[in-house]
Amino acid sequence: MKRIGVLTSGGDAPGMNAAVRAVVRKGIYHDLEVFGIYNGFQGLMEGKIEKMELGSVGDMIQRGGTMLYSARCEEFKTDEGQNKGIEQLKKFEIDGLIVIGGDGSFQGAAKLTAKGFPCIGVPGTIDNDIPGTDYTIGFDTALNTIVEAIDKIRDTATSHERTYVIEVMGRDAGDLALWAGLANGAETVVIPEKDEPFENVVDRLKRGSERGKKHSIIILAEGVGNGMDYGKRIEESTRFETRVTVLGHIQRGGRPTASDRVLASRLAGKAVDLLLEGQGGLMVGIQNNELVHHDIIDILKQPHKLDMSLYQLMNELSI
Repeated sequence: MKRIGVLTSGGDAPGMNAAVRAVVRKGIYHDLEVFGIYNGFQGLMEGKIEKMELGSVGDMIQRGGTMLYSARCEEFKTDEGQNKGIEQLKKFEIDGLIVIGGDGSFQGAAKLTAKGFPCIGVPGTIDNDIPGTDYTIGFDTALNTIVEAIDKIRDTATSHERTYVIEVMGRDAGDLALWAGLANGAETVVIPEKDEPFENVVDRLKRGSERGKKHSIIILAEGVGNGMDYGKRIEESTRFETRVTVLGHIQRGGRPTASDRVLASRLAGKAVDLLLEGQGGLMVGIQNNELVHHDIIDILKQPHKLDMSLYQLMNELSI
């Protein structure tokens, strides 16, 4: 293997730049030529490919977003689109590809590997919803962004004696909501993995009010429902003054935490090692603080599992 490529795909996540940096610098350290592919799989099909040098990734480890940009690409889900991508890889004589992204990005990597082109997936998504790894790149930063925002909202909730519903990201996974709820001392967390009866939420709020509690925080994962609608239901059922905050894309931005920078560097470095070994069709991850790798097809077949012991602990602490 003499030339490798790297791209970022899907939603951006803090730490992606640290991962790209690690791919480029470790690749060059091992005498590889490294090519950056811009705008994800869309850019791959269009040949938006440039050779990267050490300086290409200078002053990048601390920056959020992705310097290679990202794009969602429906065409790449087709055989024709995948063949276009492979043609470009052959044109630039690239021998292996590292794909940084979430499950949709891994689907693309798996398709290329099935067509004979070795790819390694690096999990980069704030949702932390990829099986086979304890943490994904960007999760820790997004979590800290949420925690900081809720700390500030709590000041206003206390001052005005209000109930706040805070909608966070997590379409199919409740990790961000659950971890933020535990870190912020929320009264209730509503997540896709747990069917929490609305009546239970209302009862908990009323019990808190009866013992003199002046404000409450409810964290809602976006995959469960609309924050504005949920807040309206809360106010109608309790008669408590209720406000709603939808944190939105602020959760994806910002400087990556030290934890995400280190995680990104470790995972990307492992991905380069696997390509150097001639392997493909794999995903790298971290479990019990040890770097691991799995067959990417097997991983895509597995459901994401939330640590429900954290959910139980949060409920015990929010009585």
